This record gives sequence, C-alpha cells and structure tokens, in this order.
Amino acid sequence: MPTPVIVVGYDAAWPDLFAEIAKSLRALLGDAVNAIDHVGSTAVPGLAAKPIIDIDVTLCGRELIEPACQRIVQAGYGARGNRYDDDMWAFLAKREPACRVYLCPPGNETHRKRLVFRDRLRQDGALREAYGALKQQLSRRFFLDGDAYTAAKRDFIEAAIRNAPPPRW
Repeated sequence: MPTPVIVVGYDAAWPDLFAEIAKSLRALLGDAVNAIDHVGSTAVPGLAAKPIIDIDVTLCGRELIEPACQRIVQAGYGARGNRYDDDMWAFLAKREPACRVYLCPPGNETHRKRLVFRDRLRQDGALREAYGALKQQLSRRFFLDGDAYTAAKRDFIEAAIRNAPPPRW
C-alpha cells in the first residue's frame, strides 16, 4: 500500500531529533564514521517538509559500508538498498518522526550535492519559499506516489545546485 506524501510546516524540534539520532548512530558505528549530516528539508529552518529526518553518514572508507549496513539493520532500520545506483545505501526507521539514514563513502557526489542544496536553501529565503511552495503543490498532485513527487522536484534541485556560488575555503 502506498504511503501518502504529506508535507507539514517546519517543526523547531527537528534539529534536536537529528542530534539525538546522530548521537545514537555515532555510538552504533563508532570509528567508521567520518561525518554525520542533517540533510533534506527538515534540516532547513522555516521550510515545510515531510516529517522524516534525513541523515547522511559518511564513512571513513568504502570497505566499511558492508559492516555498517549490517549494524544499521541489526539496530532495527529497514534496508532500502542503493536505489539510485549512487553509492548511497538507504535505511528507514519507522518512528515518530520517521528517519532515513544514508550510508556513503568519502567523496560521494550525491552527498556533496545534498549539502550544497541544503546550504542554498538555508541562505536564500526566496529560493526556500519557492521550494516550499513547489513541495506543497507536488504533495497534492502526487499524494500517493512518493517516487513521482521526488522526481518532479529534480529540475528545481538541479538548477539550485548548478547556480550555487562557489564554496568559500
């Protein structure tokens, strides 16, 4: 049975929930973890989102992916696989709110793009408002089709990443 695409207003509790989950992931995966990042719309203050905390865990090496996947599954996360063949291994924890964890090796391009997009939304109010409006519209259009909802956002996201200012080092 399909899961409805429900977009809700921003919840100020999301950063704290991320911090709690990140702490448990760091304890679970230990020294295999290079970085844990809050990504997705719940990571952007003021942005409407599906109430799912998205977390990217960058591991210290590609060889650590398989054992980390095993630990995540043993901890109760449902395995979703490498759905887009982008070296991002997805897991879902059904709780309130739900949590998706993505394991990736260092230097993963999908992870880099997620951080660029998140940071653009955090810094550009007009972009954030436009994206929020698009998400609301698409959630009504694709209420029972999460894959179509995600695909319909792709052009907006890619344009935002393409037009991102160069990083400041």
